[in-house]
Amino acid sequence: MLERILTALVLVAVVLICMFATQSHYPMFGLMILAAGVAGYEWFKLMPRTRPHVVKPKAWCYGAVVALIAGLALFYNDVALLLWSASILTWLVSSFWVKSYPEYDGWYNATLYILGLILVSAAVTAIFEVWKASPWWLMYLFLLVWGADTGAYFVGRKFGKRKLAPTVSPNKSIEGLIGGVVITVVVIIVVEFFYLDLSLAQHILFLILSLLTVFASVLGDLFESMIKRRAGIKDSGRILPGHGGVLDRIDSLLAAAPVFAAGIYLLKLIGVDL
Repeated sequence: MLERILTALVLVAVVLICMFATQSHYPMFGLMILAAGVAGYEWFKLMPRTRPHVVKPKAWCYGAVVALIAGLALFYNDVALLLWSASILTWLVSSFWVKSYPEYDGWYNATLYILGLILVSAAVTAIFEVWKASPWWLMYLFLLVWGADTGAYFVGRKFGKRKLAPTVSPNKSIEGLIGGVVITVVVIIVVEFFYLDLSLAQHILFLILSLLTVFASVLGDLFESMIKRRAGIKDSGRILPGHGGVLDRIDSLLAAAPVFAAGIYLLKLIGVDL
């Protein structure tokens, strides 16, 4: 437990320093490239393979490619928008995969290599763009994801009876999901009431975007759990003592970040400037 707490404190400190300590883009840019590379490496190790002895060198190469694509997308907004769109479409399809697992697992094939490039690159570019808009908006995104996860954990432990996706993640319950949503709704209302000056229609649009982000975060968690279960692996990696791998920490953000970033972009297009 102590190891887990210390790792969490170090992670939080590093992220907060990159977010708030300087207006320079370079620390956050470097953190995103590093996260993309390590997440890509871990993603590769979850994929179908026939020759285990060549996994590690190929995984590093794959991680480097993911980091390269993410880096290019960070410089070109059009590429980032394409990645977000492809990512959101993938998450919509993945909801059917999660629902039908394990009866159907035809998705577990070589196309996951391409999906990994899209999902990881889209997530890190989305996080970076939200941070550029405002570090506080990125903190809000984190609060939505953490609130949903924390609420689901504690409410699920106390009151959970009906399983949300028993064949994918047996510990998650519908009651836990409701608890997580309730906590995030409180966060949303506080932010809207105290920090946003919007019309009623704009408040409703922002509420919808925030809730979609929360549900996307749940789907991201379930999807990674499903891949790990199919691959027969408990944790995506061991780089974070007490926490597993980078993918284990950002699985919810893989889906939530592109949804939130794309939503902010669309709101601006229709004149809602947050």
